[in-house]
Amino acid sequence: MVILIYILFVLFQFTGHDDLAYYSSSLILPFITITYFIKVKNRSLFFTLFLVLFSISDLLVFFEGITLYKKIDYYLGNALYILAYTCLFFEISKSIKIKSLIKNYFIHLIVLSVLSVYIVYFLQGVVKPYVSVTDEYYVELVYNIVLLLLLSTALLAYFYKDNVKSLYMFVGVLSVVFAEVMWVAYNYMGERNLLNLLSTTLYLVGFYFFYRQSKLLDVNQEELNMVTH
Repeated sequence: MVILIYILFVLFQFTGHDDLAYYSSSLILPFITITYFIKVKNRSLFFTLFLVLFSISDLLVFFEGITLYKKIDYYLGNALYILAYTCLFFEISKSIKIKSLIKNYFIHLIVLSVLSVYIVYFLQGVVKPYVSVTDEYYVELVYNIVLLLLLSTALLAYFYKDNVKSLYMFVGVLSVVFAEVMWVAYNYMGERNLLNLLSTTLYLVGFYFFYRQSKLLDVNQEELNMVTH
């Protein structure tokens, strides 16, 4: 069903039916979430909240015709996305020992921090000319900070755990972050079909890896070696 919706999105996008493409792309994640609830028995609380909150925010596009909702759609939608990414951050970091992480990956932490600050600064520079309300600028700032914090944490978690589950999680987060960058470019720099296609495709790839990792046990490489030997 997800593949069918994605194909419909591509067809609508390149035949000039932008509204239909927009609505169809907003159905992709909710159907992935439904699949998650059906297929995955041992569900994590934070990961489940991430999927549910993200799905709700995506589905809000179908209420854009309501006058009252139009006044809060930007803030409500982005607040739900920020909460969703925050839940995913807690999902990734809950099994990481901070002292051990600092001890073994201190240089990595410094480099990632500097890189994250630069990327946030760059993204805010892209967004600033197109944001007329100060509140919206700070919403974008918080959004980007959470996103880059999530990416850095996912990478460090992969270094820390060194297993397939953490690898899938990192690839998923990386895909979603690039999808967000494409979406920023599409919204603020030019509504081009290719940018929207790339963004939606990267989202689909990211959530495919999220789904795959949700079915795996969180066993690090050292523990696996102990079991096999």
